Amino acid sequence: MSQYFDNDKNIKSDKRLIKFNFNNKEFSIYSDNGVFSKDRFDYGTRVLLNGIDIEKLSGNVLDLGCGLGVVGIILGTFNKNISIDMIDVNWRALDLTKDNLMLNNVKANVFVSNVYDNVNKKYNYIITNPPIRAGKDVIRKFLFDGYDYLEDDGVIYFVMRKDHGVKSMIKELESKYIVNVINKDKGFYVVELKKCR
Repeated sequence: MSQYFDNDKNIKSDKRLIKFNFNNKEFSIYSDNGVFSKDRFDYGTRVLLNGIDIEKLSGNVLDLGCGLGVVGIILGTFNKNISIDMIDVNWRALDLTKDNLMLNNVKANVFVSNVYDNVNKKYNYIITNPPIRAGKDVIRKFLFDGYDYLEDDGVIYFVMRKDHGVKSMIKELESKYIVNVINKDKGFYVVELKKCR
């Protein structure tokens, strides 16, 4: 069976519009089969965004594994002072992201990349809800390899559930980063990774 992190062009399209509310603002986004959280605004992503002080972000931001583009769109709606790149391995998701940016009047640079393969710059912030079903090795790539794509004072924010092994992942990450849990909700942990000086 195909997963949202596969690039399966044979999945039948069924494009639809989803509406949701975040921070007292209504958003509309296009969704389709073969993408992450195709029917609703993912709760883990909501917890992630609730844990970040969006208005305080500055500089270059990477929405890693952007899916339908929800993270980048919300960031760009509430903070006009950041430059956003949005990447995913799934072409269908990226096409929807481009449509959703236009629909929500947000500007961002969107391109295909398998994790950091096509990334050639450094960021002040990398923000991600990593694809748990892709397995721990892929998640480690998202989080450990991100170190090389952060500015010296850069930060990674990610969300992961307790029952998906967030505590053991935090222990691993402490070998490379200064790690803080900044939000918890219904088993979801939002974790901040800062580069060790």
